[in-house]
Amino acid sequence: MSKLGVGIGYREEFRSELFLHRDEVDFLEIIGDRYLRANHYLQQELDLLNASFPLVPHFINLSLGSAEGIDSDYLNRVAKLVNQLNPPWWSEHLSFTQAGGIDIGHLSPLPHTKEAADVVCRNIAQVQSQIDAPLILENITYMVNIPGGEMSEAQFIYEICDRTNCGLLLDITNLHINSINHSYNIAEFLAQLPLERIVQLHFVGGHWHNDILIDSHSTVTPDAVWELMQEVTSLTEVDGVVLERDENIPPFIELAKELHKAKTILNS
Repeated sequence: MSKLGVGIGYREEFRSELFLHRDEVDFLEIIGDRYLRANHYLQQELDLLNASFPLVPHFINLSLGSAEGIDSDYLNRVAKLVNQLNPPWWSEHLSFTQAGGIDIGHLSPLPHTKEAADVVCRNIAQVQSQIDAPLILENITYMVNIPGGEMSEAQFIYEICDRTNCGLLLDITNLHINSINHSYNIAEFLAQLPLERIVQLHFVGGHWHNDILIDSHSTVTPDAVWELMQEVTSLTEVDGVVLERDENIPPFIELAKELHKAKTILNS
């Protein structure tokens, strides 16, 4: 893997400011789905970003956990984009977004069972047969624990990464949020993860709603997540760290402060 440093998830809202702070951004993570059916404007945007920054595509709707398999048309478009950009890695979520041909509309958790792991591994094999760039998998937040689990979430992630040779995109905000909402111990979770497979981190802040912490990508990164970043980067080498801000986007100078803090941690 390539050591990219600290980047930000690209959002059109701050495009002009991004170029004013170009030296403070090591790379961009782009939402790949935005460009799968790119019109002239979006193709121009993609070309501009690609000429200006290293790009890592991040996808939302591949639905690696779908028992009926991967949508071949969607996969073909993903493969075309990833192969065109030739990134050092690309990422998708360890979840499913489609079932029975219906788009669920959000990232849904998988049961932590051998059968579910088999499905994911089979789907990833199909993806890897069409895309040479390394795939890394992201842990998601979830509101409900799926009953009938045969292993912990961390053990489930470990098995899939081990069987598919995928890397891991550890979203430390998601990990923090799940530990709060489901009352589990982060140290025990990390002890069961394949730490050597961590390639990239995501970080940002969420918000509280009726005693539930929501992964809204809408606030400044909290102290607990910064502390978790320090812990994880002290345990293993990390090639990229990305700030994901989607709502209540402040002036870019405020985002740059968070990028600088992440660089300090990553380089310490």
